[in-house]
Amino acid sequence: MKALIITAAIVGAETMKSDNPNLPYSPEEIAIEATKCREAGASMVHVHGRLANGQPTQDRETFAKILTEVRNRSDILVQFSTGGAVGMSVQERIEAIDLKPDMATLTTGSVNFGDECFLNTFPMIVQIAEGLKKHAIRPEIEVFDSAMIGTALKLQKMGLLEGPLHFDFVMGMPGGIAGSEAALTFLVSQIPEDATWSVAGLGRFEFPLAKLAIERGGHVRVGLEDNIYISKGVLAAGSWELVEKISEFSRSLKREISTPEQTRNLLKIQ
Repeated sequence: MKALIITAAIVGAETMKSDNPNLPYSPEEIAIEATKCREAGASMVHVHGRLANGQPTQDRETFAKILTEVRNRSDILVQFSTGGAVGMSVQERIEAIDLKPDMATLTTGSVNFGDECFLNTFPMIVQIAEGLKKHAIRPEIEVFDSAMIGTALKLQKMGLLEGPLHFDFVMGMPGGIAGSEAALTFLVSQIPEDATWSVAGLGRFEFPLAKLAIERGGHVRVGLEDNIYISKGVLAAGSWELVEKISEFSRSLKREISTPEQTRNLLKIQ
C-alpha cells in the first residue's frame, strides 16, 4: 500500500474550548498544535479560523497569520477550509484562498447540520471550484453523502476539477451518510479508479472508520474538529494525541506514514 496520509483537523467551526479546553483558537495556538501533530505523524493540517472569543471566522487576515505561524514552525502541509461555518456566504468562505495554501476543501452538496443546513447550491459549488482553479489550489472534495460524488464528477466534466480526484468522506454525522463499514464500501465503489480517498469519522466513528481506511489503502483525517475524545469519556490532550493513536495503529500493520513531501507527490499538490 501507499504511505498513509494523516490529516489533522485541529479546530473546526463548532467545537469550543468548553467542549475540550485543548482546542486551539489563536493563530499561534493553531500553529503549535499543528507542529505537535506533525511530530505525531500528520503530514497535513486542516484549518478553520477563530477569533479570540472562539467565534469562527474566514477573514483573510486570520488565515494569513495562521499560514505564516504554521510554516514558520513546521513543514506540514496546510489545507484551508472553504466550508467555514453554517450561514457564511461564499465570499466569506473563500476570502483567503489567494494566500495559496497547499490544499483547500470543496464540499459538493448541502447537508443537514444539527438544526441547520450547511448550504452548498450548485452555483455556490461552481464559484468555489472556479476560485480554487484560478489560484491553482488542489481541492479535497468533502463528501457528506453519496450524491456529492456525482456532483464532483460533473465538475470534472466541466473542466473545473482535474483528475485524479481526492475525496474525503465525512461520515457519521446526523443528516449525512452513516458511519458504517457498508457505507464506506459503497462510497469507495463510486469514485474513479485513479482517485484517492480519506475518511473522517465523527465522534465515536472516528477510530473504527480510520482503522478500516488504513486496512483498505485509504487515508485518514482525525482531530478535535471531528472528535474530542481519545477513549470513551476521556478528553484528548489535543489533536496530536488522536494522530499519535492512528500512527501507532498504522505501524502495527506495517504501513508507512507519509511525510509532507510524499503527500505532496501522492496528491499531486503543486
